Amino acid sequence: MKYCWEHVDEMMEYRTSIGYSLQPMKWYLLDFSRYLKTRFPEETQITEEMVMKWCEKRETEQNISYRSRISALKQYTLFLHAKGVCDFILSTDFLPRVERYTPHIFTDDELLAIFNLADSKLKSNPSGQKELIISVIFKLIYFCGLRPNEGRELLISDVNISQRTLFIHRNKAHKERLIPMADDVAEMIFRYIERLLSINHDTTYLFPSPSKKCYSHKWLRTEFVSLWSEVKGTDNIPRVRVYDLRHRWATATMIRFLNNGEDLFDVLPYMSAYMGHQNFEDTAYYIHLLPEKLLKSKKIDWEKLSSLIPEVKYDQ
Repeated sequence: MKYCWEHVDEMMEYRTSIGYSLQPMKWYLLDFSRYLKTRFPEETQITEEMVMKWCEKRETEQNISYRSRISALKQYTLFLHAKGVCDFILSTDFLPRVERYTPHIFTDDELLAIFNLADSKLKSNPSGQKELIISVIFKLIYFCGLRPNEGRELLISDVNISQRTLFIHRNKAHKERLIPMADDVAEMIFRYIERLLSINHDTTYLFPSPSKKCYSHKWLRTEFVSLWSEVKGTDNIPRVRVYDLRHRWATATMIRFLNNGEDLFDVLPYMSAYMGHQNFEDTAYYIHLLPEKLLKSKKIDWEKLSSLIPEVKYDQ
């Protein structure tokens, strides 16, 4: 029988087998293993009393790092509880509450202004690769509901024009998926690829940087905020992120389903799969962002959805 501190490798093998990354969880659990080995070298079972000292917040630890460390331990106790090595599953109720960023939900006029401005920059420099990319990348992220990195990391080979699909490689949830494109979006990408290859013959990336790799998240954010600032001016404008395009897509999709008389509880599994979420709760989060008049709609069955919608958390 193994000692209580000898199970980390099994946990890492399990995570690898189901396609999850090892970091940063591995470092947290190795630290926890050293803690157990030092304090409880002869024990074979883990009790709640044994772990709580390790769960104390450290002097130099930020809230986000603290939550990450404790969340890793919670996953570990789930694994060990299933193996019969641990007699409890760690609760995270004691963690400090963290404020969740409130996305800016773009209006139709705001989106149109951003896209038109990007197009105008291309008209001013028709042979510019950067201007060509900016005229398309934000539209693609929005119209396909992509995470920003999923858009900027796309390869040309990930685009199937005949099937009108995008192949998304392993993402935040470590899932691969196919994204269908609307006909006009597929046509936009087809024309874009033709034009891109006339400028850059040897690129493999759909949105290549001058270094022939994909652009960085910093570049994407900077260019998007620059467009937003030109559209809205620099005084008292809402803070925005490229990710807010995905938030707007999700809320617009939910509104469309509601207007068509659909039950959101039935729709969530399909949206979750499309968006590459690991669980329905991540998709249900977007219900918080719907306009107030829709939140009061009889088309939303709150009794069904209440167990799925995650709590909106704030810093203390």
